[in-house]
Amino acid sequence: MTDQSPTSAPEKARNSVISIAIKDKQALYMSYMPFVKNGGLFVPTKKDYDLGDEMFLLVKIMDEIDPVHISGKVIWISPPGALGNRPRGVGVQFVGDDARSTVNLIESKLGASVSLTRSTHTM
Repeated sequence: MTDQSPTSAPEKARNSVISIAIKDKQALYMSYMPFVKNGGLFVPTKKDYDLGDEMFLLVKIMDEIDPVHISGKVIWISPPGALGNRPRGVGVQFVGDDARSTVNLIESKLGASVSLTRSTHTM
């Protein structure tokens, strides 16, 4: 049974625009989340987010001239003091029409290292 009373409204997800620069292959490997449906990136941030919050990312990837513009939603939260000394931030799942092209670009930059199993910012 769900509470349908007029006083209980669902919380609205916050929308944010975040600009990040991933300068090298190692940083891209550490941030990319290939295990997420439609791909995703770990975004270091000191700002607090909730699961499901929507965001729009402007991501400068290595030597690409223009940043990638991609919509996403928070699916992972790494709080301050996370296990394994992982940095504080959020995992953002790509959503929308540009998800596949963003994954293709990231995986082309990573090449064979996309299948490595070294520790990253998320796992």
